[in-house]
Amino acid sequence: MAKFEITQRKNGEFQFNLKASNGEIILTSEGYTAKESCKNGIESVKKNSTNDDRFERKLSSNGKFFFNLKAINGQVIGTSEMYESESNRENGIASVKKNAPAAEVVDKTLK
Repeated sequence: MAKFEITQRKNGEFQFNLKASNGEIILTSEGYTAKESCKNGIESVKKNSTNDDRFERKLSSNGKFFFNLKAINGQVIGTSEMYESESNRENGIASVKKNAPAAEVVDKTLK
């Protein structure tokens, strides 16, 4: 089962990773100063991940492929890992579309 994991960075910011059922990270958020904002980011991913127009397909300066998932206002809400090929990037997008809407949220910051 896919899941969003909320973690806290060394600088105190919160972030989430969307992990596929195999445990691989398929989307990572920016840093948020408040946990509630991080949770709102997760809800935004769930809502926007079903719309192909929200995926911005990119090529990095080192020739690797990646994508950003954007909210309706154009703000980036998640970024993928780097892929060796366009087809792998498309598989990553398909995985986000499939997994994000129903993924559970696991808060790793709770002890």
